[in-house]
Amino acid sequence: MADVEAALQEALALGDEGQWVEMAELLITALRDAPDDPYLLCWLGVAEQEAGQDGAAYDHFRKALDEEPTDAQLLAIIGGGLAQFGDPEAERALRTAALTAPDLTITRLQYGAYLAREGLFEEALENLEAAVRLDPDDPVPQGELGTALALKGDLVAAAGAMERALELAPDDSWTRVLLGLIYIEQGDGEIGAEMLVQAAEEREPDAEAQILAALAAAAQGWADAAEDIIARAAYAAEGSDATLLGEAEDRITAGPAESLEMLKEHLGPSVLHDRLAQPL
Repeated sequence: MADVEAALQEALALGDEGQWVEMAELLITALRDAPDDPYLLCWLGVAEQEAGQDGAAYDHFRKALDEEPTDAQLLAIIGGGLAQFGDPEAERALRTAALTAPDLTITRLQYGAYLAREGLFEEALENLEAAVRLDPDDPVPQGELGTALALKGDLVAAAGAMERALELAPDDSWTRVLLGLIYIEQGDGEIGAEMLVQAAEEREPDAEAQILAALAAAAQGWADAAEDIIARAAYAAEGSDATLLGEAEDRITAGPAESLEMLKEHLGPSVLHDRLAQPL
């Protein structure tokens, strides 16, 4: 047990530094001596998922759950990991965690986020509001509360929760994209464009965010900004994003009205829906 605990502490320290491959290697070594340890299996799944090794991550989350752990925090992490892959066993793990330890932020957060994406909004909001009360200075529950409200269709309340999340974590560019799209959906085009342009500066590899920002800038008549952003998007665009880039370039050339029509009537709503629906 002491060796497992030492390996976990070292692995978590590597994770804190973003060294996911090294973290995974260390945990794989530790599992040779404790192949059924659910903590090692779970955190190996986390490391592999962060490193882009989704198949291996899924296998290790399932193996961790198969060991029937009782630690509520561990169950919340396992359930959250399984939810990323649409595994129905995620619900059982997350529900058990929330019922076992309702005073832990992570259990209420993960279960609430899962329920929101399943469309069970009443119970989702109950859990997410509890997570916010438990840790009002943590931006993640605030952001997830905003996501749940947006999925429910309450964009005004969603914007308020996301604004609070950004006050707590000003560098959260993912939430900034969502909030910018919500503002545009509500008709606040200038504020939405400002949000999206700032997010594009923070998310250079995200071609979709760049295209959204370019269209939003063009819709406001900020021609120079739109040209600069769409040029940056060309470096990040691949596959379907490249096709989208070509259409956006045509709209920007056509002028503000065409840019706004593409952003507000077509691209913006679909991107907002898809990003809101992504598991926590």
